[in-house]
Amino acid sequence: MKAAVDPPSASRQRRVLFGAGFAHALHDGYTDAIYVLLPLWQAEFGLSFSALAALRGLYSGTMAALQIPAGRLSERLGGRAVLVGGTLLAALGYALAGLSGGLVGLGLALVVGGAGSATQHPLASTAVSDAYGSRARGALGTYNFTGDLGKAALPALVALMLASMSWRSAVWVVAAIGAITALVVWALIPRFGGPKEKAPKAVRGGGRGGFGLLLSIGIFDSSVRMGFLTFLPFILQAKGADLPLIGFAFTLAFLGGAAGKFACGWLGGHLGVLSTVLITEIGTALAILAVVAAPLDMALILLPLLGVMMNGTSSVLYGTVPELAAPGEEARAFALFYTGTIASGALSPVLYGFVGDLAGPSWGAVSAALVALVTCPLAVALAPRLNIAPTNA
Repeated sequence: MKAAVDPPSASRQRRVLFGAGFAHALHDGYTDAIYVLLPLWQAEFGLSFSALAALRGLYSGTMAALQIPAGRLSERLGGRAVLVGGTLLAALGYALAGLSGGLVGLGLALVVGGAGSATQHPLASTAVSDAYGSRARGALGTYNFTGDLGKAALPALVALMLASMSWRSAVWVVAAIGAITALVVWALIPRFGGPKEKAPKAVRGGGRGGFGLLLSIGIFDSSVRMGFLTFLPFILQAKGADLPLIGFAFTLAFLGGAAGKFACGWLGGHLGVLSTVLITEIGTALAILAVVAAPLDMALILLPLLGVMMNGTSSVLYGTVPELAAPGEEARAFALFYTGTIASGALSPVLYGFVGDLAGPSWGAVSAALVALVTCPLAVALAPRLNIAPTNA
């Protein structure tokens, strides 16, 4: 009764994972390289801080808003074509930024770049999911990790180039890197999605309603991460940290986060979603409380562990999306999931900020720790809806 399907070779899986990881690193690097350019734009265009924030929001806001349309477009044109086209469009956005002569042109360039980057999360994730099938959770964790590599590498490269060239020349170099990345993605990732590949296939996940629970966990998890990081510099400052030490503290947290994304995707495949989410979310809550209460030296020691816990959940959740998506709807499910989590990360600092305004940054961080615990009953409710057991418990 079941159609025979040849499993993809290990070499093909690795090529897809490398191509998707390359795209993830570039697009996440594109998103965060803007932070390095903001001071230069402020000086050249005479912008206020609120205008800079709005300018930064054009890229991420466009990216968040267009992920679901990108997933739908892939159903008509094919996932690889849309992913490659989006990568070229993001590179074009950076090239146009270098040509812009004023604020309006720069803003339009960022909208173009954000529209291109909207294709990456849903479609690269789908490519990895299709290549690895029921073993995709660990591979998606590795894919998730590559985004952190891009966040570290591309802004650093831009900063290095700015020491010897103008910002316009630097963004043209970055645009060229994007065009090269599009060629790499085209060469490594085979065609996927599109109208010819909508034939029914086996459902990998459990019962109805499971995706809604998964999305809710992702929204809360993202809000905890972004809410806590909003308060972290103020908490450390109150403990006596100066600005260089605060920057080092963020590096510690981000390094731990990158390790957590890499490790917890594979851990979820061995322990299962429920156990891994409970470990990481309870660990996040306890680590936040410990960082708030500890003296400065101990808080710095705890930050890498907090980063592991705080970011590790996301890899497990991303890896579970294809298990709960309807047959043939993985790209749309990934688009919806990423849209919800990115929007949560953008809006939640404002909500936590009200707590911080009323009671101080430490209590704002404590409120984030309490929200982390909200995910635990949601994970318990989700567990029976999953059919995939741990692979090597």
